[in-house]
Amino acid sequence: MSDNTAKEQNSIPTSKVERSAKFVKTGFKIGGNYIKHYSKKLFNPEMDKSELNEDNATDIYQSLSELKGSALKVAQMLSMDKNLLPQAYVDKFTQSQYNAPPLSGPLIVQTFKKYFGKEPGQIYDKFNIRSTNAASIGQVHQAELKGKKLAIKIQYPGVGDSISSDLKLIKPFAFRMLGMSEKELNIYMMEVEERLLEETDYELEVRRSIEFSEACANLNNVVFPKYYPELSSKRIITMDWLQGKHLREFLATNPSQELRDQIGQALWDFYNFQQHELRAVHADPHPGNFMITPDGKLGVIDFGCIKVMPEDFYYPFFALTSTNLFESKEDTIKAFRKLEMILPNDTPAQIEFYYTMFKQMIGLFAKPYITNEFDFGEKAFFDELFGFGEKVSKMPEFKQARGVKHFIYVNRTNFGLYNILHELKAKVKTDTYKPHVEAVGT
Repeated sequence: MSDNTAKEQNSIPTSKVERSAKFVKTGFKIGGNYIKHYSKKLFNPEMDKSELNEDNATDIYQSLSELKGSALKVAQMLSMDKNLLPQAYVDKFTQSQYNAPPLSGPLIVQTFKKYFGKEPGQIYDKFNIRSTNAASIGQVHQAELKGKKLAIKIQYPGVGDSISSDLKLIKPFAFRMLGMSEKELNIYMMEVEERLLEETDYELEVRRSIEFSEACANLNNVVFPKYYPELSSKRIITMDWLQGKHLREFLATNPSQELRDQIGQALWDFYNFQQHELRAVHADPHPGNFMITPDGKLGVIDFGCIKVMPEDFYYPFFALTSTNLFESKEDTIKAFRKLEMILPNDTPAQIEFYYTMFKQMIGLFAKPYITNEFDFGEKAFFDELFGFGEKVSKMPEFKQARGVKHFIYVNRTNFGLYNILHELKAKVKTDTYKPHVEAVGT
């Protein structure tokens, strides 16, 4: 794992006043970008928005990366959904998965003193004050204790306490970037807030990490670090250091198709075992949360974000992807109603429209589940999937909220999984862990 070479931050705004001032300043910059764009457009009417998007993405990312926390996490999430944002935002926000500016040494020492009453050098035999990775909520440092190499995850100061206020401040930017209706955006933000409150509780993360790594211990080619609750706190986690490469680094070594398939299979099994056997899933499938070990195994290094799937969501959702439910229009519409994809006040014409669109959408999404094996390197499938998503995102009928809140993280999880498998160009046996739902009429 390479050292983080981004410029270090010596301070982080923690109060509501400081953080809101940062957002206001960024808002002025974006306003200036729009003025510049429309001034140029007067002389060049054919000019598109690519330069405007590039300028806005740079200014928003710079601001969010200095604030860190939930605002930067939302940027990270949006970068994974390639249908929601212009490419300039996707490219810029992807940096938050690996390479946000790290905090300086004195701030790290201050965090240890606050939670342990000691400096890191008094707890570990060796502690590297320079971080190896810095992301949206915390950064990772390497340490040693009794000859064992450890990874120490340290949460940025103020992150856990500023979630609600940050999300209120990011709403105007989200409106502008996403074009969602207020109702849809509120549902999105509430669900994000709930998960982020959990994700910033490192004591909860340690408990879940131990539970999930034990539950998934028998999966082939999947490995987990050992966690040390006694050396962890509400804002610091100590775990074993997993040696390996992140996805980008791994792919740069030009691995064989056999090795790509092995990692892809491990990833598919890891996610589908959780969804169908545990009914709770690691809901943060960005490449920064995984390592490929030297012996070709998938290392899972972060269990901060877990989405529990209640039965009233699990059964109708996976019945749509895995059974003959689509053969009955009546039963399909019934499932769509349970999932609030079709709403009580919809007219017959709207019911027909949403029935047709959602059936097509889920039919596309479910393709990997329909056969026993699927080639995620197949470009045509992803072109069709993203092309359909892009078409839907521009339709006025989809400007209002559709679907229960559980879709936000379940869709994010599955599309994130598909994207990583596509980058791996992996061929995967998709019949290893099947949904526990019965076909209609059985």
